[in-house]
Amino acid sequence: MKRLFLGLIASVFFMTAQAAKPQDAPRVYFVSPKDGAKVAKTLKVKFGVRGMALKPAGESMDDKTKGHHHLIVDGTFVAKDQVVPTDEKHIHFGKAQTETEITLAPGTHTLTLQFADGAHRSYGEALSATIKVLVE
Repeated sequence: MKRLFLGLIASVFFMTAQAAKPQDAPRVYFVSPKDGAKVAKTLKVKFGVRGMALKPAGESMDDKTKGHHHLIVDGTFVAKDQVVPTDEKHIHFGKAQTETEITLAPGTHTLTLQFADGAHRSYGEALSATIKVLVE
């Protein structure tokens, strides 16, 4: 009986913990490559997003449920509400693309995926993801 009671308490605790997780919170992620992957100098990068709609830049500029991807090479996320820079490290995908091909020098690199609204204003760290790749 004591074992059944403890099992019941553990089940209730597990279900409560699962319900409390923000599994439906919007997020971005790398479909490929995976974190820590060894890659060729020219590689395909695929992006994913959940809980947000993809829209090209210039559309739905004030709708905070829509946006597009930016890829940051060897940098970090862009602070919330800041415009994502346009330079060699910040690649914009303003047509709502979900993949690209890039070429990197040999060595270890970080890739950061950043989601931003139609005016390129960043959604911040909450809608970013960073991985490392080793270019052989």
